[in-house]
Amino acid sequence: MSDWKHAFRSFYYEDAEAPEDPELKPAETALLVIDIQNTYLETPDDPEEASRWSPFFDRMNQQVIPGTAALVEQCRGHGFEIIYARIACLTEDGRDRSLSQKKPGFNYLLLPKDREDSQLVPELTPKGDEIVITKTTDSALTGSNLRLILHNIGIRNVVVAGIFTDQCVSSTVRSLADESFNVVVVEDCCAASTMELHNHELAVINMIYCHVVQSEDIASFVSA
Repeated sequence: MSDWKHAFRSFYYEDAEAPEDPELKPAETALLVIDIQNTYLETPDDPEEASRWSPFFDRMNQQVIPGTAALVEQCRGHGFEIIYARIACLTEDGRDRSLSQKKPGFNYLLLPKDREDSQLVPELTPKGDEIVITKTTDSALTGSNLRLILHNIGIRNVVVAGIFTDQCVSSTVRSLADESFNVVVVEDCCAASTMELHNHELAVINMIYCHVVQSEDIASFVSA
């Protein structure tokens, strides 16, 4: 067990009481895997840019992807609903994208939904009737019909993994919390461009929008 009750504390919660363990009833719990797609594993052509992103690729390949694959298997075993979100546009020219995806810079994304780079990485291939949603903005709740799906299934608790911690993960977590879902973020199955951004964002969202835990903690939260 990790010391998740005292980790990732921001200024606001430095002296707050330790939270109680989340209670994850399988019939009311979903694992949501966000944006672990082929495009984010492509090495930049420019050597300097490739070097700049090297720590991110290392974390993804050595920790996040294998760790999330193991988390998926664990959650399948618990009987959780498994849901994948991927960022992609429904049109070839991307006219349906949110404004944040049309602006120049890193967030500019033109990922038609059927193109190979928009697909989930092979290690996270859905099984059976596991749900894959396509979102056209950062928040999986805002940018898709995920809200309706969760309510229809009877989900109250959402375990979150994916990328980028400070962007789509954070945006989704905040949206879920605002709609009174109980949210657990699995730190070792998330990544930002740098560990500094990753750790900072987790401290920002922890305790108020979610509980930040490790994958090893999940089994202890499962209840009948």
